[in-house]
Amino acid sequence: MLIAFIGGGNMATALVSGLQKSGRHGLVIRVADPSDDARRRLQSEYGVEVADRAADVVPGADVIVLAVKPQVMPLVLDEIADRVEPGQLILSIAAGTTIGDITGATGPGPAVIRAMPNTPALIGAGITGLYAGDGCKPHHREQAERILESAGPVVWVEEERLMDAVTAISGSGPAYFFLLAEALTRAGERLGLPPDIASALAEKTCSGAGAMLEAADEGADVLRERVTSPGGTTQAALEALASSNFEEIVYEAARAAEQRGRELAGGAGESPP
Repeated sequence: MLIAFIGGGNMATALVSGLQKSGRHGLVIRVADPSDDARRRLQSEYGVEVADRAADVVPGADVIVLAVKPQVMPLVLDEIADRVEPGQLILSIAAGTTIGDITGATGPGPAVIRAMPNTPALIGAGITGLYAGDGCKPHHREQAERILESAGPVVWVEEERLMDAVTAISGSGPAYFFLLAEALTRAGERLGLPPDIASALAEKTCSGAGAMLEAADEGADVLRERVTSPGGTTQAALEALASSNFEEIVYEAARAAEQRGRELAGGAGESPP
């Protein structure tokens, strides 16, 4: 399989690294990026073919991975439009760029899949939501899975509008988690702990709980109940969160992210999460 990455930023680098580590034979990777430094780094570290123009890596590729910011996507699509061939798969990981945006530039020839990975993909611990356009065949789905699973598991949604919900939960989700760690650290300091100890306790507790949840066969609700003794300290804390409408606050945050994703699709053109 020949994969052409357009854009050599962090997410593209994470996927290239993951694919290289998979050790699969018959894999050829090309990367186009206007930055001399990015091209030198990718060629030196991963031995991939590089070019400065997107149009130069597209011909003959089985999969074209669009790993650019939404605001430059129209320029990229305009550059590659006359190079894209029927049957090629365009795999877009740009937030707010719809399948209609892509086929409007390239025509109906290529198959198009949208993907929303999240930043833990940078350490091989991500998860990606995927949506396949109408022209996709089973082998296109398999190609997309092969690429994205190099950075973690994938899930498919059956309606394109749900990609905004994917963005709100997993795309933006790491920031919510980091904010919780920050808030716990500050709470520890306000309770009298030295900053370094408060930070260590908060960060390791968050990462450890996440690892425990991933390893468990039960859901988060069961694990929460197990660590909540009736009348104990944890119950007191959870009751305080409930009285502040914690669940509703999280929902409103996710809804705001979802709505912003829809605005991006409408052409607002800001950077993805």
